[in-house]
Amino acid sequence: MLPGQPPTFRQPSAADRPWWWRLEDASGEAVEVAGHSDQRFANQGDAESWVGEIWAELAEQGVAAVTLFEHDRQVYGPMSLSA
Repeated sequence: MLPGQPPTFRQPSAADRPWWWRLEDASGEAVEVAGHSDQRFANQGDAESWVGEIWAELAEQGVAAVTLFEHDRQVYGPMSLSA
């Protein structure tokens, strides 16, 4: 029997990357933004850095606020993206 693939060769699971942002419209409903809605992060710092770098692009695509989660636990938010 062969061993499972090492972590380097497999896609990270939700357990490996538990941090994620819910992208929300002005009414607070979750919205999907292609290429951004499925982003997951290994730690809170990486998640916060990502949203700090991309918030203006998200706002241009109709995202009014973001809420940070660790797995299913809401950490904080909603946080407005208006400048």
